[in-house]
This record gives sequence, C-alpha cells and structure tokens, in this order.
Amino acid sequence: PRTHGSGLFCRGKTKALSILTLGAPGDQQILEGMEIVGKKRYMHHYNFPPYSAGEIKPVRGPGRREIGHGMLAEKALLPLIPSAEEFPYTIRVVTEILSSNGSTSMASVSGSSLALMDAGVPIERPAAGIAMGLVRDEETGEFKVLTDIQGPEDHYGDMDFKVAGTKKGITAIQVDVKIDGLSKEIIEQALKGAKRARLEILETMEKAISAPRASISPYAPKILTIQIKPEKIGEVIGPGGKTINGIIDKTGATIDIQESGLVYISSEKEEDAKRALEFVKDIVKEIDPGEIYEGEVKRILDFGAFVEILPRKEGLIHISHLSPRRVRKVEDVVGIGDKVRVKVISIDEQGRINLSLIKNLSRDIRNKPGEKRKRF
Repeated sequence: PRTHGSGLFCRGKTKALSILTLGAPGDQQILEGMEIVGKKRYMHHYNFPPYSAGEIKPVRGPGRREIGHGMLAEKALLPLIPSAEEFPYTIRVVTEILSSNGSTSMASVSGSSLALMDAGVPIERPAAGIAMGLVRDEETGEFKVLTDIQGPEDHYGDMDFKVAGTKKGITAIQVDVKIDGLSKEIIEQALKGAKRARLEILETMEKAISAPRASISPYAPKILTIQIKPEKIGEVIGPGGKTINGIIDKTGATIDIQESGLVYISSEKEEDAKRALEFVKDIVKEIDPGEIYEGEVKRILDFGAFVEILPRKEGLIHISHLSPRRVRKVEDVVGIGDKVRVKVISIDEQGRINLSLIKNLSRDIRNKPGEKRKRF
C-alpha cells in the first residue's frame, strides 16, 4: 500500500504528520477479544518517536500512552466517517509526531482530519482538538483554566482536559486530573474555552482545505459492488472456494462477500475489477428460455453433448437437437473443446438446461448428417 492522503498540523513546537492509506473491504481489522468480536474499517495509529521530544533511545513498539492516544483520536473522528455503503474503503491513518510541546493527541485529531479530506474521504465536516489545563491554589481555591496547554503546563498543571469535535459539537473527551475532582465551574469554563479555541483552529484549517477532494487518489484501489441473492453466495464461492479463487487467479482482483449478498470487488486496475465483476455476473445470472449463448463442449455421451454456457453452468444438447437432419454419432457434429453457439430450449423443474445447436464455431462438420462415410 502507498499513501493516498496526508496532512501536516503545526501548533507552536508541536508538529503532527498524519498519513492515510485506503484499502479494500477485506483489509478490515479483525477484532477477537473477550468483550468484542467483529471488524474495524477505520483505524488510527499514533506514534511518538523519541526524537520528537529531543530524546535519544531505542524505538520500540507502541506503549499504553501511544495506544491510548491513537484510540482517542480514532473515536474523535469515527462519527464523521461515511458508511460502508457510501464509501466501502478500509481507512488507516498513522500519525507521526515530529516534535512535541504538549497536546500531541489533539494535534493528531486535526492532522487526521486534514488527511481524510486530502484523500477524498467524504467526511461530513472537519474536526479539531484542543487541550485545556488548570492551575489551582489549594489554600484559597482560586483557579485559572488554561487554553491549549504546552509541555510545562501539562507537567506542572492540575488537569489535562482534551476536547475534540466539529463546529456543531463534541465528538470525544478525555480528562486527566491530579486533584481530587473538578467543580462544575471548572468544567463549564473548560468546555467554553475549548469551543472558542476549536472554532479558531477549524477556521485556520479551512484556509488550507475546506472540504474533501472531489475524487480519491488515482493510486487507490478501485472498488466495484454488486448485490446478489444470499442463496447464490455458494455458487460464487464454489466447492472449497474453487470458483472464487479461480476468478481471483485470472483477474488479480480481490473479492469480499458479505452475508447480505453484497459483493465487493477491488483491484489496483479498474479493468481487472470489471473482468472479475463480469465473472460474478455470469455465475449468478438467471438463464431464460430463448436466450443464445456461446459455450464450450465439456462432455460427450451417446445421447448428446454437455456445453458450459456460463461458469459452472452446463446444458445438454440432445443428439436430436444437434442438426435438423438425423445424426448417427454426436462426434460427427461436435467434439470436446469445440466452441459452439447454442439456444436455450427449456429448463426443467430440476434446473436442468436443454439446448439446441445453432453453429459449431470451432470447425466444419466432418461428415454432414445423413451422408455416407467415405471408405478407403
């Protein structure tokens, strides 16, 4: 996968670079926990490398802080992500903190919002985040709520009140306190200050990009959808996955089938996705009497020939329907592997398809029906 959108958000010495990649529906994260089982199609990961804080130490896997900040930013933007029906892509955003001086988690919310719009993801509206702080005199009870706290204010202050949202409302809140609790007055001032700051940030962001781009990156996978009957899912998959894997091998496309019968077909090349879509359409197509198909002779028996007119769908040309004249042997008219044009005569109650031969496209009839064979 490659980058399909990005956003750089700077606030003072804090700089956050958010990188977005679009994937196919099958790229969703599988969740298998004690409390939740399912899939996640929007993911946000947060990285805080040592150099962002001026430190030199080994770069290891994410800790609890990184995981927590990533989940907070993910929850802040999740309400704005379009539904799978409107935008079927799997979305992964990674925020790299380039330098830190406080409130990097809220910077990742703003940066991710920019990346989503840059990638052409049709989010309802942009979001931004701000961190509010608190300094309180324990003896007198006097306090001061701080807006957009920096590193020292976060370290020595009594509160880190993170608020993320849009112009219309709040989407996520996280509060860390070092005192026994917060009064109603403190919370009220923090929320009011966060709203003023959030609106100012959003106004600045809109000067760079005010709405999602009209189209996604040309390098993003192309996704086509088709709704099939749930009872047809087995036909598309085939025994042991033979049919669906055959389509994947032939086209290079990825196919994901939902229980509802919604089929997602994705590929880097639109032509490959369209080819795979045609294969699926042929498999689920309802065959009606009177229709004409071109197929291949797969089997020959004494009483007729079986022709595959659609993937995994065969019909019988009875020997009496191979020619208007009398046919002595089926092999006199068709052979295994011949390409033929046929017409559907009827479909019986068991779903068996009866055909009549219109033309053998592969060869001339070796011995015309009714003619005597030449003897040597």
